[in-house]
Amino acid sequence: MNTKTKNLVGIGLLTAVVVVLQALALGIRFGMFNITLVLVPIIVGVALYGYLAGIWLGAVFGLIVLFTDAGVFLAINIPGTIITCILKGVLAGMLAGLAYKALEKKNTLLAVIIAGVVAPVVNTGVFLLGCRLFFYDTIKEWAAGAGFANAGVYMLTAFVGLNFLVELAINLVLSTVIVRIIHIGRRSGASAEKVEMPEKSAEETKE
Repeated sequence: MNTKTKNLVGIGLLTAVVVVLQALALGIRFGMFNITLVLVPIIVGVALYGYLAGIWLGAVFGLIVLFTDAGVFLAINIPGTIITCILKGVLAGMLAGLAYKALEKKNTLLAVIIAGVVAPVVNTGVFLLGCRLFFYDTIKEWAAGAGFANAGVYMLTAFVGLNFLVELAINLVLSTVIVRIIHIGRRSGASAEKVEMPEKSAEETKE
């Protein structure tokens, strides 16, 4: 099995993990929205396969959110909802990947921790930006109905709140686990390459 095929298989497995974790997250809700559990496999993906894998896994995450947890926004602005859901996932994966790669050679644990902070910050930040650009008039009405004089404070309280803190805490708590997974993945890849080499040499010897 060549390296490209191995990478595709690995990314495919992580894609399945993203789908399963986000399905499980549908039953965990703090405030208006479900928490996000998929940032961990996204970080593993960018560490093992690069930021392009992060973009793909983030896009899958965004699509799942679009079809499972964005109904209230789809009723207001369909294009705005699609842009916000996809973009927040893609940028979270890409920027977490770039942050990891920038620090990987210095310290793997530090790289994972920073990527684990970048992913939820970008995911939440893009979501809030989308709310401001596409849904702000409606959100002001919701804020007034909930007794908030400031729509921005309402978004931070009702939309972000505990969700963001839980997602950030999960990434930080699991950072050492993520590092171990990365090391195991890399050792597995290296071992597979060593196994293939003698087979190739034997064929060449026969020739």
